[in-house]
Amino acid sequence: MLGRPFPLVIAAPSGAGKTSLARALVERRRDVVFSISATTRPRRDYEVDGKDYFFVDDAGFDRMIETGELLEWATVHGRRYGTPRESVTRGLDQGLVVVLDIDVQGARQVREQFPDAVLVFILPPSASELERRLAKRGSEAREEVERRLAGARRELPLAAGFDYVVVNDDFERAVGALEAVVTAERHRRSRMVDLEHELMRLDTELGRILDRRD
Repeated sequence: MLGRPFPLVIAAPSGAGKTSLARALVERRRDVVFSISATTRPRRDYEVDGKDYFFVDDAGFDRMIETGELLEWATVHGRRYGTPRESVTRGLDQGLVVVLDIDVQGARQVREQFPDAVLVFILPPSASELERRLAKRGSEAREEVERRLAGARRELPLAAGFDYVVVNDDFERAVGALEAVVTAERHRRSRMVDLEHELMRLDTELGRILDRRD
């Protein structure tokens, strides 16, 4: 018996590896689905529109805000990112845990609209490793890397407002930790909508067994 599904927000400073972890989690669990974000930032060479992000221009993003299509949105490093509301509600209606790979600002907005959302903060193992990962992308100038590092310094204290913290020092171990979070939260008592009925059923069955022994 599994409890109600919920949004699983995975947030982190840029370069901590949250997107890779989120996608690995989705690949390993049939009860988890990925929510694709919309963004105004340019597409990187290895990214696919509609798979990694919905890439839109500023006018298109403005329309999504005006029509209420976005569950949350924020400006990060000069570009806007947002979560289409319909993709989240559709997944929840199907009984699936919906993974949101978003920034720290967006995580707070999701919690406001979905109080039962589960928030996970991904930490890099060290500052030097975070710098190495950002530089390894090769798609950003040194000034951009330093800007993202400064952003990480501002965001790290906000980890205190999250439900779980996972250090991405070993990828397999970090994915395993996320799987453990999903498993635990799907068995949380407060999410069990049929718990009272299930307890009554078991009580009735136990009564019948005991009556046979009298």
